[in-house]
Amino acid sequence: MRYIIVDDESIAHDIIKKYGGMVPNMQLVGDCYDAFEAIELLSKQSVDLIFLDLNMPKLQGFDFLKTLPFQPKVIVTTAYKEFALESYELNVVDYLLKPFSFERFLKAINKATMDQNQTVGIANKSAEKEIPDRIFIQANNKHIQVNLNDLLYVEAAGNYVKIVLKEEVISMRGKISSILELLPSEGFIQVHRSFVVAQKHIKSIEGNQLMIDKYSVPIGKLYKLAMEKILSK
Repeated sequence: MRYIIVDDESIAHDIIKKYGGMVPNMQLVGDCYDAFEAIELLSKQSVDLIFLDLNMPKLQGFDFLKTLPFQPKVIVTTAYKEFALESYELNVVDYLLKPFSFERFLKAINKATMDQNQTVGIANKSAEKEIPDRIFIQANNKHIQVNLNDLLYVEAAGNYVKIVLKEEVISMRGKISSILELLPSEGFIQVHRSFVVAQKHIKSIEGNQLMIDKYSVPIGKLYKLAMEKILSK
């Protein structure tokens, strides 16, 4: 993901670059300290994502966005919470209040990756709906990129969540709801309060059990209707 930083504070650049360097496949294209520098940069090359401050000299952040004929995905980074509503009216992916943690930054990146209404900052390229094929999770004191094509199911186990892939199992602290937020709505279905499965990997369903690869997963009573919808398609 190619990105630029548009912010008049050097410390903001340092923090975003530090966080961005911790996430695989993120490439910094340029540092812009006002909107006019960003406009000049975008006229020469395309980017996928803009980290945008709102309160800047010469031209404010939202006014800058309105000048762009083709808007990349935008994550707002600001100390002012009162502009959040206006930001979403401008199709901003996320709104980060300074100072923000790496975990909050990573959540915004995942949202940007999953955004299905992205427009790329390159002339005459139309917006396309995309379903992400990977997400980032934090486990074992590191950040791991998970290929969704290999994900069989997710299981809640006490204070931990198990992410079961074709070749490995990843355990992480947290709740299953936090993983649900990262997964695309298409292709994954919750079949039990403790299980979310990849629909394409379901081999068979018998009674209150379904088979995924070599694993047996229970179907909760409250989730049978969802399973019936799958069977009826």
